[in-house]
Amino acid sequence: MAHSHEHTTQKNYGKAFAIGIGLNIAFVAVEIFYGLLANSSALLADAGHNASDVLSLIFAWAAIRLASIKPKGKYTYGLRKTTILVSILNALLLFGAVIAIGWDAVGKFKNPEPVAGTQVMIVAGIGVVINTITALLFMKGQKDDLNIKGAFLHMAADAGVSLGVVAAGLLINLTGIQWIDPVMSFIIILVILWGTWRLFTDSIDLALDAVPKQIKLDKVRNFLLSQNGVNDIHDLHVWAMSTTQIALTAHLIMPKGFNDEFISELQKKLEHEFGIGHTTFQIENERIEKECKTDC
Repeated sequence: MAHSHEHTTQKNYGKAFAIGIGLNIAFVAVEIFYGLLANSSALLADAGHNASDVLSLIFAWAAIRLASIKPKGKYTYGLRKTTILVSILNALLLFGAVIAIGWDAVGKFKNPEPVAGTQVMIVAGIGVVINTITALLFMKGQKDDLNIKGAFLHMAADAGVSLGVVAAGLLINLTGIQWIDPVMSFIIILVILWGTWRLFTDSIDLALDAVPKQIKLDKVRNFLLSQNGVNDIHDLHVWAMSTTQIALTAHLIMPKGFNDEFISELQKKLEHEFGIGHTTFQIENERIEKECKTDC
């Protein structure tokens, strides 16, 4: 039996989370203050939405910190899986935000209300800037980590909501057409749903130990079979240990045996070719047939 653990260092997003959380807490306070001052339900609703996103950032940051804790006791893999659980939670929070925005939009269709004017547009404009800055902090990392992607989507969605408030307010001031505001809300909902659904399904797949979507299992199998001395392979499993770490186990049929150099080189190749950093191999001289009640 041979195995390896990845030793790659994930970029530290602690500073990005701290900046994003701090900026958004301050902005929520500003929105509540001016929402009450201007008697604007739109600003107060957006403040509630932003507050939920602050909570999601805190959850994501906590999960990444938990994932860095070394394995101990009964948690032999550590707490890496919390990153996947939190990515599901973030997707659910985004769905909740969509419901809140949709409810507000339907209410405005039934009972049109004038936008609270220039003051609301200025505050919403500040929200566009703050949320765009925060989203940019996570833009690069969202390609590799579902939690970072969740943070990016939350902040991008907030920026879109604030921009929609500004644009709708400007158009209403110019045209006097009140239904522009709820229409803009539904456009924003579609944009949020498009990204959130992918985040949710990807997170569920990882939670169920599905093969990560960037890994083509047939290519991994063919790659292992192409190695010198490998006659066959069975019990091949590839799954996510966290939102950034991928594991593999396999039984390799090698009638002529193997040496430590073969295993070491194979592990390096798998990490280089597929990004699989945690590997465990069982080497067998011949395949031992066994009865399986489930898939072997």
